[in-house]
Amino acid sequence: MDFSSFLNNLTPATGFFYFLSFLTILTGLMVVLSKNPIHSVLYLIATFFCLSGHYVLLNAQFLAAVNIIVYAGAIMVLFLFVIMFLNLKQEDEESKTNLTKIAAMVTGGTLFLIFVAVFRKTQFGAFNAYSFDSQVGMVESLGEVLYKDYLLPFELASILFLVAMIGAVMLGRREAGDRHF
Repeated sequence: MDFSSFLNNLTPATGFFYFLSFLTILTGLMVVLSKNPIHSVLYLIATFFCLSGHYVLLNAQFLAAVNIIVYAGAIMVLFLFVIMFLNLKQEDEESKTNLTKIAAMVTGGTLFLIFVAVFRKTQFGAFNAYSFDSQVGMVESLGEVLYKDYLLPFELASILFLVAMIGAVMLGRREAGDRHF
């Protein structure tokens, strides 16, 4: 199969998948290779948006929205604040020894070999169009599973969050006569 026939048989969804995959790998590499930590966080936000695009392609719209709100929103703002508070400067960075670099290369190579070995042994199932359910990643089916099969853990988690919020309010409350800063 040559490249021109590949482009002729390319559907829009497949083309969007390849574009998102390329962009995800590129921004993921830029997270690791970027010298500036602020740029690294911004590349990580772009990576999260690309992953949300993959979730949309997999018909998991709820997961895509949660990924954008929680990770690209709240977690990345937290990362930016931490980096700004740390006030990282280039001249403060200590140089890494050759032993550290060699250990990192050996560890990365070992991890790569483990991934290759695992993927060689993995057998992927074939796509069956007759058993495909288009409602798998939708909010309605997620809600049915959550409130039918996992009702008790869901309610226990909500009680735990309620107790944590009450505890945070009680710890943050000022007593009468305390100084206000």
